[in-house]
Amino acid sequence: MTGFDALDLLAEIEGVGRDRRRGGYTRHVFDDAERELRDWFVERAQRLELEVTTDRNGNLWAWWGEPGPDAFVTGSHLDSVPGGGAHDGPLGVVSALAAVEQLKAAGFVPSRPLAVVVFAEEEGSRFGLACLGSRLLAGAVAPDRLQQLTDAAGQRFVDVARDASLDAPGYDAESLARIGVYVELHVEQGKGLIDLDAPVAVGSSILEHGRWRIDVHGQGNHAGTTDIADRRDPMLPAAAAVLAARRAAARRTGSRATIGRLEPVPGGTNVIASRVSAWMDVRADSEADTRDIVAEVQAAVAEAAAAEGCEASVIEESYSGEVRFDPQLRDRIATTLGGIPALPTGAGHDAGVLAAHVPTAMLFVRNPSGISHAPEEGADDDAVRAGVDALARTIEDLA
Repeated sequence: MTGFDALDLLAEIEGVGRDRRRGGYTRHVFDDAERELRDWFVERAQRLELEVTTDRNGNLWAWWGEPGPDAFVTGSHLDSVPGGGAHDGPLGVVSALAAVEQLKAAGFVPSRPLAVVVFAEEEGSRFGLACLGSRLLAGAVAPDRLQQLTDAAGQRFVDVARDASLDAPGYDAESLARIGVYVELHVEQGKGLIDLDAPVAVGSSILEHGRWRIDVHGQGNHAGTTDIADRRDPMLPAAAAVLAARRAAARRTGSRATIGRLEPVPGGTNVIASRVSAWMDVRADSEADTRDIVAEVQAAVAEAAAAEGCEASVIEESYSGEVRFDPQLRDRIATTLGGIPALPTGAGHDAGVLAAHVPTAMLFVRNPSGISHAPEEGADDDAVRAGVDALARTIEDLA
């Protein structure tokens, strides 16, 4: 059992899913790159003599010992946003494998079942619902919503899942009941650890956050022959949404609102669009602030649509309230690791979904740039090794 240093493991997968157009990586659930990473994880876990299973929702479980109740579970995800960095998700997976190898080499034997998990579709970049694998596991996706999930090519999730030999995706009470505690290691998606000059922190909370789809319908036409006065251009209300989101968030301390995706139809350079869809991500310290931001953007879109002779709608696609991780678990981990700091995050995680059901904690590893969801994302080597050591010590204490 050699070659399980976390940095070596990251190097093994650095060529998988490279995005030549965007930079970084594009790895979406059940695409070729993500399937290759799944196969890689299975092979690596089996070399550690872990038994790998796939649940009904496409989540991978690598068990140290017999699967059973009250298990210590750790892991993360292998999918990415379009053009994402190398560490968001995979760092938690490779660190879990490296920690298991480190403990096995030291002769440690867990006193409770232990599993390394890879959750499917954490980013929501293919089917539009973040943390899909963990939400399905926890019964947090309504059956009718599941039937409606489609990718950009119009493929339904339920059909893609069937092709991947998944048995009836949905609430998985058996798998959920096995989790006694879940600890997720993740690269920090911000500058908190830079400011604290610390390599590792324990998570304290996740901001309120949600996603909304904005649809504006106008009249497609010729860009060269249609007078400005005769246009019903849906791009103008969409642009109003972008500006309103920035203004609304800037007025509320700690809030963030982003429109990072626009899809005009038909999308030609010399064509006035007939329809524009935009997706807005909102995060804030309170539900009131989140809802106020959305309402402000909605009002701006409605006003701009009326002025342009367009029709507009704003539809909520997902929403999660503030998550506060188990305080006793958080404090125990912090103490075990020598009093490491606690940090909140504005990023969503599978740990945030599971926190409503089981004691859950997170470990964050320093990111020297503070940049995430972009090719410049990273984690310095010393911090990566410190993260593996922190996770191994946490397993020793809790498992």
